[in-house]
Amino acid sequence: MAKVFITLTGTKYYFGNDFLKKGTKIRLEKEPDNEYDKEAIKVIYEGLGKIGYVANSSYTVIGDSMSAGRLYDKIGKSACAKVELVTPAGIICKVCKKSLKNEKKEMAITKNV
Repeated sequence: MAKVFITLTGTKYYFGNDFLKKGTKIRLEKEPDNEYDKEAIKVIYEGLGKIGYVANSSYTVIGDSMSAGRLYDKIGKSACAKVELVTPAGIICKVCKKSLKNEKKEMAITKNV
């Protein structure tokens, strides 16, 4: 599977983004009870808690990064990611390969059902 990038958004509503540097580890957690977005994925930083969300709008997703809606079914309840690039427009993060569901394995299971 190709590398999967996401845009971290909404940091200004929490702790800002001054502490985020390339290599910073973050955790992505599905938030199915979110009243505004059923595909919401919150972003957690150890020690601080929620620091933002995976972008899920054409206005907030940067470049070819994946929206929360496109990522939602590719991860379990949570996933690991690392900050790759911090820009004034947003923060690009790479989802760890181990966090992604194995699509070939899922296709084989579906085929055998």
